[in-house]
Amino acid sequence: MENISIKWDPAVSDFHSVLRPTLYVKCVKCQPSWWDAITEMDEHNRPIHTYQVCNVMEPNQNNWLRTNWISRDAAQKIYVEMKFTLRDCNSIPWVLGTCKETFNLFYMESDESHGIKFKPNQYTKIDTIAADESFTQMDLGDRILKLNTEIREVGPIERKGFYLAFQDIGACIALVSVRVFYKKCPFTVRNLAMFPDTIPRVDSSSLVEVRGSCVKSAEERDTPKLYCGADGDWLVPLGRCICSTGYEEIEGSCHVCVHPDLVLHLSLC
Repeated sequence: MENISIKWDPAVSDFHSVLRPTLYVKCVKCQPSWWDAITEMDEHNRPIHTYQVCNVMEPNQNNWLRTNWISRDAAQKIYVEMKFTLRDCNSIPWVLGTCKETFNLFYMESDESHGIKFKPNQYTKIDTIAADESFTQMDLGDRILKLNTEIREVGPIERKGFYLAFQDIGACIALVSVRVFYKKCPFTVRNLAMFPDTIPRVDSSSLVEVRGSCVKSAEERDTPKLYCGADGDWLVPLGRCICSTGYEEIEGSCHVCVHPDLVLHLSLC
C-alpha cells in the first residue's frame, strides 16, 4: 500500500490528515453556504481540525470542496479513505425535507496541475457517501466523536493526475481526514530471487506475472516467478535460484563458504 504524497496548504488550514492535501473552498451558488475550516475539541480535549458545512435549514444546497491536483504516480487504481462525522437529521428540529444524511464524492482526471477552473459538470461521481453512525445533540454536548470511515476505489486513472471534490447537498458534515493511496506488491526476495515493486492490474481478477532476478552470487535453477495480486500480495511462487559454486545460502543471500575446498568435497556448497 502506497500513500500518494500531497499536502495541505497552510494558508487555507492546518487540517491534520495523513496526506495533508490542499483543499479549496468553492461556492458554486455564490452564496455564504461554504464549507468552513473549523477546529474543535474531542472528549479527551484534543484538537480536531475539520472542514464543516451545516446548511440544513435551506433547500437545494450545492456546496463543493475540491482538492488540489494529485499526481497518480505509478497507480492505475487509487483508493480514497474519508473520515467524517454526520449529524442525525431527526435530532435537528424544523428541518424535515431539507436536511440530508449523505454527501457525494467526485473526481476529475487531468494532465494539468495548475490553472484548472472549477466546473462541476466536468467531474465524475464516484459514489454517494453515507454514515454508519450519525451523532445527535446529546453527543455534541458530551463531545462524543462518532467517526465514520469509508473507502472508495477509482480507476483506471489514465492521465497524469486527478482532482477530488466533495459535494454537500444539505447535510451537517465534518470532514476530518482524507487519505489517498494505491496498492502495490512491494520489493521482495524469495528463493534467492529479487522481485521489484509491482503495480497490480486494474482488473482485480487477473494477476501480474513477474520474473525475478537472482541475488548476487546466485544462478537460476528454474525460472523464478511470482504473481502480483490486486490487493498488493505476492502469490504463487514458482522456480528458484541457487547459490553458485563456492557459496552457501545464509538468510536469503549467498556467502562464500568458510572452507570451500572441504565443503565442495562434501557437495554441501
